[in-house]
Amino acid sequence: MGNRAKKYLGFNDLWLMLIGIPIVSHVTSAIMFGHAFEEDVFVNVTRCSGIGLIYVSLYWLVFRELFIFYRKRYPDMRESKRRIALQVVMVIVAYIVVGEVIDLLVKNFIQPYFDVPQKEGPLHAIAPLTISFFVISIYETIFFYTKLQKSLTEKEQLERENIKSQLEGLKNQVNPHFLFNSLNTLIYMIPEDPDLAVRFVQQLSKVYRYILEIRDEKLIPLANELKFLDSYIFLLKERFGANLIVQVDVPQVYLNHKVIPLSLQLLLENAIKHNIISSLKPLVIEVFVEKDKLIVRNNLQKKNQVMNSTKAGLQNIKNRYSFFSDKNVEVLSTSEYFIVMLPLMKVAAKSRVNTIATATK
Repeated sequence: MGNRAKKYLGFNDLWLMLIGIPIVSHVTSAIMFGHAFEEDVFVNVTRCSGIGLIYVSLYWLVFRELFIFYRKRYPDMRESKRRIALQVVMVIVAYIVVGEVIDLLVKNFIQPYFDVPQKEGPLHAIAPLTISFFVISIYETIFFYTKLQKSLTEKEQLERENIKSQLEGLKNQVNPHFLFNSLNTLIYMIPEDPDLAVRFVQQLSKVYRYILEIRDEKLIPLANELKFLDSYIFLLKERFGANLIVQVDVPQVYLNHKVIPLSLQLLLENAIKHNIISSLKPLVIEVFVEKDKLIVRNNLQKKNQVMNSTKAGLQNIKNRYSFFSDKNVEVLSTSEYFIVMLPLMKVAAKSRVNTIATATK
């Protein structure tokens, strides 16, 4: 019950029911049987409050189920206005229907034994309904508050993920193995082909410059990421030669879509790290678009001995995508291929913090 409430209401409302139902029951009893309070305190405690408790408990549970139903049906914060409007209408309908049932139950089976006449008039109908909407407002306020707090936490997490991603990308480029391999390649290249050596240094500088330039960017155009990838592939090709084949086929129409910075570089690095690359078993990495998803696929030929993977790079990409898009990063491993599918975003997505702030206005 608690987990279900927390999932759809935003918090475990057990404490609210334990505190709220008795208080609202007392107020409801005063409205329905206010005249009896003046006659006998014992009646107030044992009889009137008992009837009020029946009314409030049943109303509360019915309204609570309505909240959960509409939260499940309209989970998106952008649908909050529609959800709240429907809740208001259904609360009024439920108040009338449930009220008739409870009145029938109380008048025929309970109230005759208590012998306490119920007050009649507009106040008897309007005041409990007002209290009901007050309780609803409490639920909505707590719901939006918890969502806002969650979004603030996610924003902080995103900042940490961005920093972590930048460090991960930079680490992949400046680690001793990469520098050693790059410099070793350059040493052999200089006497054999000075012009190619110059191009190699230029591409290497572009890789470093790109990492520094996007350190404050959360989303970038796919065109920028592919341009960076060209420089990165150039360095890899000079190292692995024909043993590494990278095929990039992205239509022009997708170049303005947004992606997470360094996502492609991390995926290529991951493929190279975990797979055999040789003349007998060349590694083929494909980058293409299918159904608005950027797909990175490599033939699977795992190394026999490879360091234990923490999967930090892939998880980092998943975490950052989850903040900007409702669509998840999909990972598929078959007997032949390892595939990662990245959602392409048409515009710079708004953070959930902004979405919630808009919905609460």
